[in-house]
Amino acid sequence: MPKIYFIQPTQYAPDHTLCKQKRLHLPGLVFPLLAAMTPSHWRVQVTLEVIEEVDFESDADIIGIGSMGHATFRAIDIAHEFRKRGKCVVMGGYMASIMVSQASKHVDSVIIGDAELSYPMMLNDFELTGRLQKIYNNPIQSLEGLPLPRYDILTNKKINGMLPVQAGRGCPHTCSFCSIACLYKGKYLTRPIPEVLRDIKAIRSLGIRRFYLIDDNIVSRPQYLEELCDSIKPLNMSWATQCSLELSRYPHLLKKVRAAGATMMSFGVESISQEGLDALDKKWLRVDNHQQSIKTITKAGIVVSSEMMLGTDGDTLASIKATGDFIHSTRIPIPRFYLLTPMPGTRLFDEFKEQNRLLTTDFELYTGTTCVFKPKHMSAEQLTQAYWQLNERIFSIGSILYRTLLHPLFLRRPLVLLFAFFVNLHYRRYIRRHIPPNIF
Repeated sequence: MPKIYFIQPTQYAPDHTLCKQKRLHLPGLVFPLLAAMTPSHWRVQVTLEVIEEVDFESDADIIGIGSMGHATFRAIDIAHEFRKRGKCVVMGGYMASIMVSQASKHVDSVIIGDAELSYPMMLNDFELTGRLQKIYNNPIQSLEGLPLPRYDILTNKKINGMLPVQAGRGCPHTCSFCSIACLYKGKYLTRPIPEVLRDIKAIRSLGIRRFYLIDDNIVSRPQYLEELCDSIKPLNMSWATQCSLELSRYPHLLKKVRAAGATMMSFGVESISQEGLDALDKKWLRVDNHQQSIKTITKAGIVVSSEMMLGTDGDTLASIKATGDFIHSTRIPIPRFYLLTPMPGTRLFDEFKEQNRLLTTDFELYTGTTCVFKPKHMSAEQLTQAYWQLNERIFSIGSILYRTLLHPLFLRRPLVLLFAFFVNLHYRRYIRRHIPPNIF
């Protein structure tokens, strides 16, 4: 029987050691879904390197490696090692998809974007010829009919009681910095609600009462979200997801989201500078509404997680300090910060290259924690220093306590905010080592 070995690499610390942790709280869906799509006569092996060790002695015929953020450089090293051993190596994921020319130098094949059509073709090619096409690029037009993910390949690992379910893919917005916009170009697809419910019920049958609803922007279709929430509510489960702050504009929908069991949501707050957002083609997000939006969502009983970028064309050293004040005043329990980074393949990269604003094309420096371009109102060194200073301030013990255990929502959502407290401590450990805190 042929065998495929899926590997999700971890990332390197600054001293080139591997980032490791004891448990994984938010495992991805891609490998359980691909495993479910794998013909029954194929064997499947899976390693999540942040909590496991890569089996370089595997007897697999194909090595399938994911590419997520800065872990892509570890992915490349893993690929080299397996190719030395004569293995056929394929890479997928959003980094490989938007940096195809770079990724293809290191592997036998790259799957771009959606894998539902490309993955079966790849396995069939291997069985028929023993070889793979250099590139598989077959976008899908529908998410209908996806198989039930093989959750068993996650439940036998060290994960913490939350499994992923996909509702939609893509986003109708086309922000210049966004990898999703590169891949989907404004397309947003949703799964049939009965199929989403099938997956949630499968998780519940395993004795797990929490799930993470994977969707790049689930409020893109308010009516779909409302119908989904009406269907989820009777299941009596708790869940988290991510979407835009536009959710706060729909009080009736927000109420339904909370009633359906949503306890925590992640929002792309991005910046407190409207000039900066406008320059990134995110004019639809209005910074004047940030405070009220977060207040409205919090009042509804949902714990807020946020992602923000520093270094937009509207940013100054003063605005970065004000960003810290914003987090303090809104008491966002789980904030995350990144330096604006023009990733290859995005329109932002092309714009900065044309404007001669790129300081380097050494992509190993494109971590989101080192400035790799010429900022508009400060030096690259000043921006990088301000980034770390902000992180040190926000992830101080006092700030963590103020935003989590002393949060006004604590009596209503004690378990979620206790979880947020430990997430902050986890991030703090990474920040103190100058590692981007994007693994949990």
